[in-house]
Amino acid sequence: MLIKAADDKQRRMRLLEDLQSSPLLDQRQREWLQDERMRCQRGQQGEREAAHHIDHWKKDSEHHAVLHDLRFVVDGETAQIDHLVIGRTLHFYLFETKCFGGDVEINEQGEWSVAYANGRRYGVPSPLEQSRRHERILDKLLERLDITGRGSLKPTYHHVVLLHPKATIRRPDAKRFDTRDVIKADMIQRWHEQYIESLGVGDVFGKLLNIHSTETLRGWAEKLARQHRPVNPLELPEFMKPKAVIAPDPAPKVSVPEPSAQADSSHPLYRKLVCATCEAKISFSEGRFCWNQGERFGGLQYCRGCQGG
Repeated sequence: MLIKAADDKQRRMRLLEDLQSSPLLDQRQREWLQDERMRCQRGQQGEREAAHHIDHWKKDSEHHAVLHDLRFVVDGETAQIDHLVIGRTLHFYLFETKCFGGDVEINEQGEWSVAYANGRRYGVPSPLEQSRRHERILDKLLERLDITGRGSLKPTYHHVVLLHPKATIRRPDAKRFDTRDVIKADMIQRWHEQYIESLGVGDVFGKLLNIHSTETLRGWAEKLARQHRPVNPLELPEFMKPKAVIAPDPAPKVSVPEPSAQADSSHPLYRKLVCATCEAKISFSEGRFCWNQGERFGGLQYCRGCQGG
């Protein structure tokens, strides 16, 4: 059963697109904006692809509840879970979606890196470890919401990383580091079948003892959905906030000599290409303009800034 769909991310994308046209951005802000826009686009693409396959797998099941795009805040700590599937036996499947632009490689120590077409390789944080950190916060929340099994049995957690169906994954020897929980998004159903097949008789018996009704399952899922705390789509880091625009000081007023009908030939700057007020050099055209208006400029010359109205 589908309990929660992903939040609408269009407001965030519109904000990032609108900011790109701002003339007030510096180089650092433009680079961040470009990276953030690409990250959001890629993240949404991966989450939509994964949600499609998860919904196809369990959306119509009465034995599982599906919640997409959850964000919990507990005691100041945040867990952002891309997809959560809950079973009637109190099994929680946490799916972490990644949509890398290159080939994924996992080494024998469980370290992740991505190789791109330009030959560059970058290390990235392990999504499995990220999901396990979310488990700790989710477990604390389940305890507060009194979501427990029969006889106060604790939930069972499964961590799965979903990659794009066309992704290339280079894995280590399974004996050195097990990557069976790193799969392509279109392999979810097969992954779960293999997990069920791997269970022993004792595991199956324990699951049956802890089975709950569909109504109880729905109640758990709806409780969790109400704890969702979406991030503000208009929130920006501090350095991206608009800076105050400082208006330039007004130009100083320049006093222009009262016009004189006759040229003052005794003036030291008479007929020289130097402004009679600020003594800046002027062009011949500026000087000629003033000399041709003797009644206005008294036979002297002024730069354009000192010519007045």
